[in-house]
Amino acid sequence: MKTTFRWYGEGNDTISLSDIRQIPSMHSVVWALHDLQPGVVWPVDRIQEVKDQAAEYNLGIDVVESVNIHESIKLGTPDREEYIENYKKTLRNLGKVGGVKVVCYNFMPVFDWVRTDMAKALEDGSTALFYEVDKIEGVDPYELVENVKNSSRGMTLPGWEPERLEKIEELFKAYENVSEDNLFDNLAYFLKEIVPVAEENGIKMAIHPDDPPYPVFNLPRIVRSKENLQKIVDIIDSPSNGLTLCSGALGSNPDNDVPNMIRTFKDRIPFAHIRNVKVFENGDFIETSHREQDGSVPILEIMKAYHEIGFEGYMRPDHGRHLWGEESRPGYGLYDRALGIMYMIGAWDMLEKLKRESKE
Repeated sequence: MKTTFRWYGEGNDTISLSDIRQIPSMHSVVWALHDLQPGVVWPVDRIQEVKDQAAEYNLGIDVVESVNIHESIKLGTPDREEYIENYKKTLRNLGKVGGVKVVCYNFMPVFDWVRTDMAKALEDGSTALFYEVDKIEGVDPYELVENVKNSSRGMTLPGWEPERLEKIEELFKAYENVSEDNLFDNLAYFLKEIVPVAEENGIKMAIHPDDPPYPVFNLPRIVRSKENLQKIVDIIDSPSNGLTLCSGALGSNPDNDVPNMIRTFKDRIPFAHIRNVKVFENGDFIETSHREQDGSVPILEIMKAYHEIGFEGYMRPDHGRHLWGEESRPGYGLYDRALGIMYMIGAWDMLEKLKRESKE
């Protein structure tokens, strides 16, 4: 298991590479060229620049999150061919620079993720990302967009970039007649085109689950259950057609058995997100500390499942609370995610110790 930490780049993050380097066990950063729009080819020199920056702190660039998918690919419109070709060029450029082993991506229409409050207060005085069902059902999605803009602390949020939000009305209209079957077919088309290129460049594609894992604003969702994940890995039987197993995204639906998914898809999970959420009876959920007792997700059983399958992929603490007055991108402060890493490492180290003792 290799621990990683998401980093938004120099000048685009409140957290430095020096900060990340000081977290015990840190292997590499999870990164992207966030200023480039979906569908644009990533230049070799820009990729090399990030690799060089990380190398100064003895960190790798093993995981990209994300090379975003252009909406034309999700919609299956005729111009998708151009954007698929550009995606292939980006994968080849990542291969030329070297060091990238995993590309995380998602296939969520319009919104990459949805929350109704970027800083909901918890009992301990910290704040966290919150999803409130009543604020989604029947609400105008444009109100949500304005709420996110006003709560983002002046920082660009992944999946909520200004360029995308400016086209929100156009995008909703485009998806009016797109069913889940249509969306899945478009995903299958995309994967059949790009997985061979990923294989050639030593890259594993890893799709992220829908967040939350159920339809929002009547938009189709196709990555939200074990059944969905099975259909996706069955599209192409290749290690380069893999999963980003996010415990928080999947775990916000209590019907999802995340440890079972880990054991089932063990050979197809190159990247793991560890996050805890507290789910309420009405479906609301709030992100908590990574500690199992603080939420509804069986974090310790999840770590045990990864240990049992001999997980050698990449793992990162996902969203964290906002602690001790830290001003950061919502969900992506330093303190709580660093605490999360230590909780994860502690669980892993204990499992390793028990394994050694059982052999003695």
